[in-house]
Amino acid sequence: MKKAFLLFSLVWTALVGAVETGEIRMLLEDLALERVEDQEATLQILADSGDEYVTAFVDAWRVGEIREYEPEGSELILIQAVSGKYVRVATGEVIQISNAVYESLEKNRAPRQLRRLLTRVTDTIGLASKDVNTRVDAALKLGASQDPEYLPELRKRFEVERNGTAKKAFEESIMISLLANAETQEELIEAIARLGELHSIRAKDKILAIVDSAKEAGDEALLAAAQKASQEIADHEELLKHAGSFFRGLSTGSVLLMVSFGLAITFGLMGIINMAHGEFIAIGGYTCFVVQGYFSDWFGEGSAAFQWFFWVSIPVSFLVAGGIGFLLEKGFFRFLYKRPLESLLATWGLSMVMRQAFRLKFGAANVQVANPDLLLGNFEYAGISMSYARLFAIAFAGFVCVLTWLLLTKTNLGLYIRAVMQNRNMASSLGIPVSRVNSMTFAFGCGLAAMAGAVLTQIGNVGPTMGQAYIVDSFMVVVVGGVGNLLGAGISAMGIGVFDQFLQPLLGPVMGKIIVLGVIILFLQWKPGGIFPTKSRSMDD
Repeated sequence: MKKAFLLFSLVWTALVGAVETGEIRMLLEDLALERVEDQEATLQILADSGDEYVTAFVDAWRVGEIREYEPEGSELILIQAVSGKYVRVATGEVIQISNAVYESLEKNRAPRQLRRLLTRVTDTIGLASKDVNTRVDAALKLGASQDPEYLPELRKRFEVERNGTAKKAFEESIMISLLANAETQEELIEAIARLGELHSIRAKDKILAIVDSAKEAGDEALLAAAQKASQEIADHEELLKHAGSFFRGLSTGSVLLMVSFGLAITFGLMGIINMAHGEFIAIGGYTCFVVQGYFSDWFGEGSAAFQWFFWVSIPVSFLVAGGIGFLLEKGFFRFLYKRPLESLLATWGLSMVMRQAFRLKFGAANVQVANPDLLLGNFEYAGISMSYARLFAIAFAGFVCVLTWLLLTKTNLGLYIRAVMQNRNMASSLGIPVSRVNSMTFAFGCGLAAMAGAVLTQIGNVGPTMGQAYIVDSFMVVVVGGVGNLLGAGISAMGIGVFDQFLQPLLGPVMGKIIVLGVIILFLQWKPGGIFPTKSRSMDD
């Protein structure tokens, strides 16, 4: 009577979704020791619980890790080895016995029929999980198998599911299963039509197979439904491909924006063609790598503090690259003002020296920077998968825009920078410290490039030549946007990034880049000063 009342209680709590892990543990022990009165109801409770411990128990049961133990003066219980300790299945409490005693205990073996039923339970238990993603993954997996045994369970879960994403996954899985298990042709056609409406990419190959079989059988109704559904899915795939290209273009443009902002300011202020600007990207990447090493040594990679290394490395990379840039401006770049050809050759040589220094210090091979947990994984929206790392790059580029705008419009340094860019001689005659402005501005531009390098560590590896992939594109951004104009640089960076990512899947990386360069050349023939040409610096001569 007591067991019957317990089973009734568990059935009721399972229906309202409130079965606790402790109750499930007790039920598993009773099931294994043949103490339950209604095996079918018990299995249903286990399947409806969504408790991951059920799967862990069954896996241990299969390999003989569940042993029977009868303490003195107590009833028979089940124990298993967990992390070097012996734990009772029903309660989770540690049982103090020796290894020799545990090895001498009899293994609890489930009958073959029960093992088969439990396999079905573990296959479907994810459908009742508290985690939405687990429910979605379990449903799609069972639907893809097209096993008719799972169809009733999928339908039952579809009826009670309240989350929109999971409910859609259940419906898609049911329809995919019906492609192989429909009882009538009308039901099959309805499933095909619904999959087309759901834009089910997972069902595309199965529907195309139905198209071929319908052609061979001469079934016009089935063929028309399958062709319509496959076309709807193909159109949706094309839309997702374009949306993905646009998103990648935004992230590429965001990196270009961060790199080119500093270059736009220094190029417009000093008139120097700095071919070593890309190496400051590498400085940011390597700074992030070094900070990661320090955090790993101090706190350990498994610690919560280690997750902060990346966020700390961003301002550190800005300071390191800014300091190096400040020193280089004082000892190298200031002698190249108004000498574009000499600056081109000298900075090209400087870039080679810096790349070799990276190789001597860190080696020629690329190094890898870990992703903090916050930037791992992808964000899914309307079927478009967007990595958190690239989303962060876009958001951080917006932060850089705001930071630069505030610097140029709300500080004395920004006022001095704008004055010097418009007319260096007049600014100097008004008492503006032009030499100091040059140094601070160049350091700021180098710091922006280094922060871009730190962000790039979350998208790719760090190497001596990582900045070279962006230097040409950055100069294109500056020239197309208008030398020294940040709004033009921002528009140009996003435009070039998006345009490049749209062309690469269609024409290939090389031809896509050639087309981008050709379009830029034609644009500069039409507007040599760029989108926003510099108004005047005539008094600098």
